[in-house]
This record gives sequence, C-alpha cells and structure tokens, in this order.
Amino acid sequence: MKILHTADIHIREYGDERWESLQGLIELGKKERVEIFVVSGDLFDRGIDAENLRPRIREIFSDTGFKIVVIPGNHDNDSYKSGMWFGEDTVILTSLNIPFEYKAVKIWGMPFEPIEGEEILHKLRALGDNLTRDKRNILLYHGELLDAFFSRRDFGDEGEERYMPVKLSYFKGLEIDYVLAGHFHSRINSWKLENGGYFVYPGSPISITRRETGQRKVNLFEPGKPPSEYPLDTPHFEEVVIELNPFQDKRPIEKVRERFRNLHRKARVILTVKGFLNGRVIGMGEQTVVEEIKKIAAERCVVERYEFRDIQAILDDDLVKRFMQKLEQTGYEEGKKGEMCDTALKAFMDTKR
Repeated sequence: MKILHTADIHIREYGDERWESLQGLIELGKKERVEIFVVSGDLFDRGIDAENLRPRIREIFSDTGFKIVVIPGNHDNDSYKSGMWFGEDTVILTSLNIPFEYKAVKIWGMPFEPIEGEEILHKLRALGDNLTRDKRNILLYHGELLDAFFSRRDFGDEGEERYMPVKLSYFKGLEIDYVLAGHFHSRINSWKLENGGYFVYPGSPISITRRETGQRKVNLFEPGKPPSEYPLDTPHFEEVVIELNPFQDKRPIEKVRERFRNLHRKARVILTVKGFLNGRVIGMGEQTVVEEIKKIAAERCVVERYEFRDIQAILDDDLVKRFMQKLEQTGYEEGKKGEMCDTALKAFMDTKR
C-alpha cells in the first residue's frame, strides 16, 4: 500500500496554479497507484473558497482509484460542515473519535482547534485509550511542533499566534505509527517518535509565499517504512545568489546565464548579484552588465537585487597598487594570494563608501 501525504495547498480559484498543483497531485496518485491520499489541513485558503470550489472539487475527488482523506486546518476549519459532500472518494475527518479504517491502517483526524497545552494532552490521552495494534495507526494533525527550530516565517503568513502547538513528548506511550502533519510550509521534514514512529511535515506542494524556496515535495511512503520525499514539478521560488569575483570571472554574463540554465523550469527567481567586477577587463561597465543580466532573467525573476560594484577606481588607488606589488613579492601560493587580495579589496571598497 502507498500513501501520498501533503498539506497547505491553500487553493483559492479554479484553474490557477494552486488548483493545477492539486490536479497534479491527483495525477501523481494515479501514476504511483496510491491507495490513500492525505491532505493534512488547509486544502482551502478560506471557507468561502471551499464553498465556491466544492462543485469542482467533487469532480476531481471522484473516480480517482484511491481514497482522499482530509482534515480541517486553521485556514479552512469552517469549510467542512456536517453533510457536505466533497466527492465519492473523499473522507473528511472532523472528529478525533471517529477514525477511517482501510485495509491495514486506521487513520485518526485531529483537526485544527484554537487550543494548546493541557487541552491537547487531554485529547491525545483520550485517543490513546482507543488505539489498538491490529492495524497501523496514523494521526492527521494540523499545527506547530515546538521541538522543531522553526521561525514564524516557516508557517506562511500566520503572524505571531500559536496554532495548536505540540511536542514530540506528547505522543509518548501512544501506539501511533505516523503523525502526518500540516501547517509548516517551508520544506519536508520528519522526526522519530519515541516508539519508533514518525512525525512528518511535507511542506507546501506549491510556494504560497516567497519564503518557501526550493523545489516542492510530498511525502510518498508505504506503511511500515520511513517517510519518503517525492519531488514535484510545481511552481516555486528559488533564491539565487551570484557573487562576482573580479579576478576569476572574466565572463560574468556567462556565469549568470549558466546559473539560470540549470534552474528548474518552474522556478521563480529571487536574484541577488553581488561582489565586484573589473569593467576594464571584461569590456563593460556596471550598467551594461545589469542590462545583460536583465535579458537573461526576463520573465523568470520576481525580485532583482544588484549589489555588485566595479573595482576599477579602487585598483587605480596608489595605496592599493603598493599593496598589490608587495603581495606579488610574497611566496604565498596563488590561491592564498587570491583570498588575501579579495579580502583587502573589499576592505578598501568599504573605505570608499
């Protein structure tokens, strides 16, 4: 049996990139012949989005060949009122006391609630009384893992509020094989539970904010085995930092072109070009370099920062010339000379600001 696990798609409109990413996950489930597709909260960005999109959701959540199991997150916790139908293959878990059983697994849902501390512990202890070892127990959860070193930026645009926070120790003594979680956007990540199980965040399958950089992934695994990352072909932001070296980069434009050539085709670039160039050597000044980079970055960049500078004025300084002459007279190897030269030139450049 294969299980596909994602969260935090935050769909808003039919046919946009987030919607297409959801459709892509359905197709991935078919391709990989999964038997269960889990969405651990925030399928929708808002309750009104769920209401508007539900007829379309019914279409893609039916005749899939696998079960789709969803829990409410903090963004869509009012989207699944009793009796609402989301498709013939869809199971909405809105109560921790009513699991979904399928073959060798039993899936429990812990939807988002504005609770913490003792209230969460009480719910988990009550769940523990119902857990048995006749099947593998999977808990779907949407909230924050306090053991992890996250910043507030890792959860999308959620502000400073706490969202149903838990610790790994909360699951101690519970016969849970997997906690399939949602709410952490930035990347896929997992931790071992004390009993040998796993706590897993899959990250968002499409970049929701510019802070979610790098190719997106999902958790595609077989019960009884560790979580497994599966890379997605979805839009995402990529932070690209290019540092120009005036002594090594004789063709800085080609360096930038090569970096863009190797990017994922759906990457949207947050570009920073820094360092120094020697305009006299490369035959172009700062303005021309920026213009050429803009041609390469056209339609790929969402942010462009040009922080590099021409060092020619520094090289013409008498003090720098004397330093370079003395450096050449030393017995240092070329690599060491290059490091010392680079450090010195940066220091000289700082004095010229």
